[in-house]
Amino acid sequence: MKSAAVPTVFIIDDDRGMRQAIHDLVESVGLRAESFATGEEFLGTGRTGRPSCLVLDVRLPQMSGLDFQRRLAETGVQIPIIFITAHGDIPMSVRALKSGAVEFLTKPFRDQDLLDAIQQALERDRTAQEQQAEIHDLQERYRALTAREQEVLILVISGMLNKQIASEIGASEATVKVHRGNVMHKMQAASVADLVRMADKLKLSPRKSS
Repeated sequence: MKSAAVPTVFIIDDDRGMRQAIHDLVESVGLRAESFATGEEFLGTGRTGRPSCLVLDVRLPQMSGLDFQRRLAETGVQIPIIFITAHGDIPMSVRALKSGAVEFLTKPFRDQDLLDAIQQALERDRTAQEQQAEIHDLQERYRALTAREQEVLILVISGMLNKQIASEIGASEATVKVHRGNVMHKMQAASVADLVRMADKLKLSPRKSS
């Protein structure tokens, strides 16, 4: 695996010994680790495009881990979180998991339990990045369409036939066929069903029949 592709595990814990222990554990299985004593330190660093996750202590000096989780969500920072704590309770764990945390581990926990949670979190982030890349690619294809082609796309996914589309946009059926062909080519769609799936991912709504 190339260095640039190695996933990163960010660790936030004000306990230096625990922070170093997790750092060493992460690197022992070939992953990259970055450690911080506070959430503010983490926010001051830039995330790369490689998959990553966050191992976050619930009790921090400046802001609790749960509050930090909420702050990340509010600022649009999307990263899978694994909570660790020596003072956890059921309501706290429920709140964390409902807010999207991957796992909530109580200290002392088994190394393997943390590693399993990290792998799950990294896989979640990897999948999310792939989906985001796909959406970005589809957006680029959609923007490459002319305004008329975008209009035809909406009518095609609405289930209209070429003859109906021609009547709708005031063009000949032959012209519609050209536009439709361009749409399929530029969007790289193999079928209308394929185009419908793409439109759904782009959150394009079919036109409702009157």
